[in-house]
Amino acid sequence: MQSATLSIIILNYNTKDITLDAIGSVEKNYLKEVASGEYEMIVTDNASTDGSFAAFREYKKTSKIKTFHVVDNGGNIGFSAGNNKGVPYATGKFVLFLNPDTIVYPKTLTRMIHFMEKHPHVGAASCKLINKDGELDFNCHRGFPTPWNSFCYFSGLGRLFPHSKLFAGYTQGWKDLRTTHEVDAVEGAFMMMPYEVGKKVGWWDEDYFFYGEDLQFSYNIKKLGYKIYYLGDVSIMHIGGAASGIKKKTQNITTANVETKRMLQRARFDAMKIFYKKNYKKTYPAWLQWLIFKGVDMLRDRALSRLTVKQ
Repeated sequence: MQSATLSIIILNYNTKDITLDAIGSVEKNYLKEVASGEYEMIVTDNASTDGSFAAFREYKKTSKIKTFHVVDNGGNIGFSAGNNKGVPYATGKFVLFLNPDTIVYPKTLTRMIHFMEKHPHVGAASCKLINKDGELDFNCHRGFPTPWNSFCYFSGLGRLFPHSKLFAGYTQGWKDLRTTHEVDAVEGAFMMMPYEVGKKVGWWDEDYFFYGEDLQFSYNIKKLGYKIYYLGDVSIMHIGGAASGIKKKTQNITTANVETKRMLQRARFDAMKIFYKKNYKKTYPAWLQWLIFKGVDMLRDRALSRLTVKQ
């Protein structure tokens, strides 16, 4: 039974302060635009060791958010499963999956909801995700990683020809990022959808531990005949990589240790193989899969070796 307009689900893992900032940005900006009963906050925690769970329970006591759930996931069960733990608490017409390392700006949520209400054929949508340096996080505006798109991306052809339909298929760089338009996939850091669409899909695919799950979610939504949209006239800030610690720009804020970073690097490249097996294995010849997987293994080994040297 739906009793709210929007259910916001945030998965936390050892990012207590950053998550509280994200929740605070929603409460500060969105409460000015809508009645408090029109949205609810659901924070799930993957057994953090930094006092996150207690901090969220304490924040809840003074929060003006009418409905606020704090969920203990019982272990580090990954991104997909962790987000899925919040779904049973959602009563909203729309569900927003929001990363903890985000700051939601005024008008963004209101604009997104109005867009979704006017376009029932849209199965999921995102806005412009901007990092702390003012640069676009292109993951909010992607094509699917077909063998050709992946080759162009990893070979650097996409960077050489960033506005080419032929070579920049993964980033879809020929589209005007200031406008609203259809894309293949959006990012799990800010992913809004009608509750009923998520229910039809079966929510997040738990075969993915970390990385790749948003591509699969988008792919599954499109298989049902819905469209995926990017809204270029509203934005949020997305730091990116705060929980994983494998991005250069988050090395000074992450709490991830070496073991966690290595585990998530492996999960990142495992996700590439999982996506291919689920969606392209029957489309392309076996020799191409072998070649692609060898390439993925090489990229994984190089990333792990760099991580070892840095540590």
